[in-house]
Amino acid sequence: MSRKHKLPAAAAKVPFGVYFRRHWWLYLMLLPGALHFIVFKYVPISTLFIAFQDYNPFAGYFGSPFVGLKHFRNFFGGHDFMNLLKNTLAISFMNLVFYFPVPIFLALILNEIRHIHFKNAVQTMVYIPHFVSMVIVASITYTLLNEKTGIVNLIVEELTGKTLPFLSGPQYFRPIILIQSIWKETGWGMIVFLAALSGVDVELYDAAKVDGAGRWKQMWHITLPAIKGTIIVMLILRVGSILNTGYDQIYLMSNSLNRSVSDVFDTYVYRVGVGNGQYSFSTAVGLFKGIVGCIMVMGTNWIAKRCGESGIY
Repeated sequence: MSRKHKLPAAAAKVPFGVYFRRHWWLYLMLLPGALHFIVFKYVPISTLFIAFQDYNPFAGYFGSPFVGLKHFRNFFGGHDFMNLLKNTLAISFMNLVFYFPVPIFLALILNEIRHIHFKNAVQTMVYIPHFVSMVIVASITYTLLNEKTGIVNLIVEELTGKTLPFLSGPQYFRPIILIQSIWKETGWGMIVFLAALSGVDVELYDAAKVDGAGRWKQMWHITLPAIKGTIIVMLILRVGSILNTGYDQIYLMSNSLNRSVSDVFDTYVYRVGVGNGQYSFSTAVGLFKGIVGCIMVMGTNWIAKRCGESGIY
């Protein structure tokens, strides 16, 4: 190859110290998120071995006796396990079937709206509830649904002559949890899919119009395939957290009357570990949840790759 056609040499790698001094503000923005994961995710991993001990806070980590799989056997053989598993899976599958598609559907609808001001207004209204505390959501729910002064029950009483035990009836607990999740988190999930839709080449739509494709066919053959990878990734993450139902939401909405359907792994760990001081037993339950979540993520990721998708790793 002649000198004038020779490819230019690769640029020298910038030393980390030089790069850090140039872009220190990026690392400053990274710091809060990194500290959150270090303190609340990685540091607790170092204490998981107490699941195999009869941990005593006064004896410490190294002074507590080793008991092997005793707490796991007690948990799986106890009378609470099947009820906890049933309640947790029921809420998780309900959210997977009914809540998970809602942000996708809403993102597809908003993507079809051409009036930019109306689109932004709807997007903002749907997105705002994500920033509302779950305590506020539970308070609003109680105000609307309580039997004596709740506006919903006042309307029901006017129509039927009686009130309904929305807050205490076990049959109403799961639908209320689902409605709360959809109202509060749909906007947050929608943002992810709208971001994926923003990368779709508009020339594809122009070509489809030339071929005579209507809005429905454009959505089915262009829009949905464009965000299929994002849907798969979000589905993998959702399946991976199948045993996580949201402690704060369940705890705030549960009571002694609906305990038969509201008791899940998250609330059980708090009640047994913090309330009763059974630290080793509750750690064993948490470790079981983590292992199941890891297996579910790897399993769904493997299935996604077998189906021709890229997965998350």
